Amino acid sequence: MVDELKNDGENDPYALIERAAEILWERSQQAVEKLEADRVSDLAVSKLMTAAVKLYSAKTDGEGRTFKPILGNYDEIVTPTEALTAVTEVLRALRLGPMEFGLWSRRRPEDYHDEEFDETNYDASQTSLKE
Repeated sequence: MVDELKNDGENDPYALIERAAEILWERSQQAVEKLEADRVSDLAVSKLMTAAVKLYSAKTDGEGRTFKPILGNYDEIVTPTEALTAVTEVLRALRLGPMEFGLWSRRRPEDYHDEEFDETNYDASQTSLKE
């Protein structure tokens, strides 16, 4: 599986991100479910979080739109506690607080808040995204 990630002989150099995301999703779910998250280094998690935040921001700012940044309709995949734990630590790492967060928050909910989660691309029993 690692070899297929290294194969970057494609015309699209960013296709690797799609393949890596699938593997990272599956393995991270496995680590969480088996209570083995401690086997993943802090640095690896920091790199993933940083990449995700920068890519999400570049896509939303560059494309002039937003999209739902996490899977699921509500809390069936990411709980409010998990989300707030991550967001709080991102804000703390940047030395930002609730006031700055409030100033930067988008004022109106985007259309995606009313959309249903597309379960055709998610298989909970396999904890993977389907292509």
